[in-house]
Parts: sequence; C-alpha cells; structure tokens
Amino acid sequence: MADGILSKLSKAAAAEEFFDLLGVMYEPKILNVARLHILQRMGQYLAGEDLTAASDAVVAERCKAVLERAYADFVASSPIDQRVFKVLKEATAPQAKKPPNFVQLDTLK
Repeated sequence: MADGILSKLSKAAAAEEFFDLLGVMYEPKILNVARLHILQRMGQYLAGEDLTAASDAVVAERCKAVLERAYADFVASSPIDQRVFKVLKEATAPQAKKPPNFVQLDTLK
C-alpha cells in the first residue's frame, strides 16, 4: 500500500490536496477560513473508523465520506461555533470561580 490513498494523503501539503485527492468539491472561500478546522475534524471522524483490514478503495471511500462530513460541518457553521481546537473550547468554557483572598484581621496593622 506504498502508493495507496493514505500514503498520498500523508504527503499532502495543503488542504486543497486532500480535497483533490479524494475528489471532494469545495468552495475556496470556506476552505480559506476553516482549512485547519476541517482537517482536524476529518481526523477526529477517522479516529472512529477501523480501516486496518480495508482495501485501498474502501479506505479512499471512507476518507472521502468523512472529509465531506467534516466540510459540511463548516459550511453550516463557523469554526468558532464548532470549537474543534482546545483553545476555542477553553475560551468558551465556564470559568471556575476563584475563592476570594482571605486576610486575617490580626495580620493587618
């Protein structure tokens, strides 16, 4: 499988190459805004797939399907809404309240 789809994808240097290799249509305007988010989401979806015994054709079809699904997530909403990356998740997570600083009265002069 040296020249299989996974090998080709691992050599891809740009998001556009993923879309071209898998034959997925895309709107450049959307890809320019959410390219890293889409590929990260694709990786999250692929992590749930067991492709170890699959043929290259099946792997290519599954990769295409998850890329289409990941892309559709960002057609429907923004990267901020999707919160794929940890920094975006933490930015909107409820912050734990810090207890107020306590100073004992007898230490004051």
